[in-house]
Amino acid sequence: MAEKFSYEKAKAELEEILEELERGETGIDTLAKHVKRAGELIRLCREKLRSTEKEVGGLLENLDDE
Repeated sequence: MAEKFSYEKAKAELEEILEELERGETGIDTLAKHVKRAGELIRLCREKLRSTEKEVGGLLENLDDE
């Protein structure tokens, strides 16, 4: 994703890919492309979730210290 990563946009794109796969609209020529893109989006979402969890955890620790 060239633009700034947005968890919500990535999730929406993943949902679109999944819906297309479930409808059986994905041809054999685009299946690998969709699977590769879904893998990239999942990786980005996991990284974002981990980073957010770490940030929120740090903020909560700071509150406990006060």
